[in-house]
Amino acid sequence: MALPQQKPNVEEQKKPDGFFKTYKRFIYLAICFLIGAAIWFYPTPAGFSEDAWHLFAIFFATVVGFILQPVPTGAVTFIAIVISVITGILNIGQAISGFAASVIWLIVAAFIFSAGLLKTGLGERIAYLLMGRFGKTSLSLGYSLSLGDLVLSLFIPSNTARSGGIMYPIVRSISEVSGSTPDHKPRKIGAYLIQTVVQTENITSGLTLTGMAGNLMIIGFISQIANIEMTWIGWLAASIVPCVICLVMIPWLVYKLYPPEMKETPQAKIIADEALAKLGPMKKEEKVLGIILLLTIIGWATTTITGIDATTVGLTAVCAMLITSVINWKDVTSQTSAWDTMIWMGGMYGIADNLAKLEFFDAFAVTVSSTLDGISWIIGMIILFPLYAFSAYAFASGTTHILTMYPIFLGLAIGIGAPPYLAGLVFAFASAVNQTMTHYASGPAAVFFAGGYVEQRTWWKIGFQLLVFYIVVFGVVGSAWWKLIGLW
Repeated sequence: MALPQQKPNVEEQKKPDGFFKTYKRFIYLAICFLIGAAIWFYPTPAGFSEDAWHLFAIFFATVVGFILQPVPTGAVTFIAIVISVITGILNIGQAISGFAASVIWLIVAAFIFSAGLLKTGLGERIAYLLMGRFGKTSLSLGYSLSLGDLVLSLFIPSNTARSGGIMYPIVRSISEVSGSTPDHKPRKIGAYLIQTVVQTENITSGLTLTGMAGNLMIIGFISQIANIEMTWIGWLAASIVPCVICLVMIPWLVYKLYPPEMKETPQAKIIADEALAKLGPMKKEEKVLGIILLLTIIGWATTTITGIDATTVGLTAVCAMLITSVINWKDVTSQTSAWDTMIWMGGMYGIADNLAKLEFFDAFAVTVSSTLDGISWIIGMIILFPLYAFSAYAFASGTTHILTMYPIFLGLAIGIGAPPYLAGLVFAFASAVNQTMTHYASGPAAVFFAGGYVEQRTWWKIGFQLLVFYIVVFGVVGSAWWKLIGLW
């Protein structure tokens, strides 16, 4: 029965809400500009170039803009790009270079893939199958999705591909069939599942050498800097204990930190069975998409063999969906979340990449090393480990963070006397677990955040809390485990 329409309050209508919202917007904009100006006009520290320091001022002000949100995130990024050009720090080609990054287009492909799963009903079918099998409680559903991501991580070396192309559409479908959407009861179950899976993604990325592309770069740095050859089995032996602890704890921790409103779902199996019966046999579009999905997974799983990168595989899958009419071009252009994410993620990626090219992070490392002179390696590692993890706040890509900071911090740690194997592993796993502490830290974070279930402030809060947990697990338990098995 329809609820009676509530009459608008005349007094409330008279309140100048628009004025106050605009007033608040300009206050927040002023705060961002003042913080940026304060850094800009602060004397450039020794070792930093003037352009690097000024670009850092713009970057930091942009991060503040992401937090305060005086205007939408994409608009904040646009403003940052324009300021970086009109101030002469970057030319327009450099400023928009982030939009050409392959990871950005992989994110777009993942969103379009998600649209296909939702449009054909295949995502809904998978969601109901999972609900029927594991949906007695929200917590058990969280564990089942974590297990699914773990299995996929053994075959797909791109965390953005498997999270955005496979896991996100399934999570979104389960949430929607449970009556939880970004605009209607996101906390019912959707927000919990989003955070559970994206945090699990951190750990599965670090569990195996092929869990994410960045791991392959890391073993190259370990070989070059520490003269240690890391094998697939050797990596797994090092990761197995701390990663399993995290995988067991994550669904429960998120459940406690960010509990879903829907706890028990005793009717889930009945609802799922009825829904599956109503869906009937698989339609032609579902079967075609299922074949495309299977081939895409094979393509992602064999990138190291074929030499075809994950982005090319993802975009090929989109082409196949268009050619077979699984989706049409209007479905592609209507993916506003994909294009919005492309704008702010690409902008941040470009600024961070140019900071690296201006050697901002090299100068940062020199500054840090001077403060560690003369201290024991144990104290040094206690400082460097969290510093490396939290330095991801300054990056819009996990891969860029690894390329820029990993060799610097590994060299610093070895330089103060830390065992090379220990230092290499500590920073290696930190590279995985810090990838969702902000909504722009990695491809998976951008995909899941853009779904709209978790507000930015909450995302950062949970990301910080769980990163502290990961640092303790890998720093204490991990180090002890590596000592026990003779790695250092």
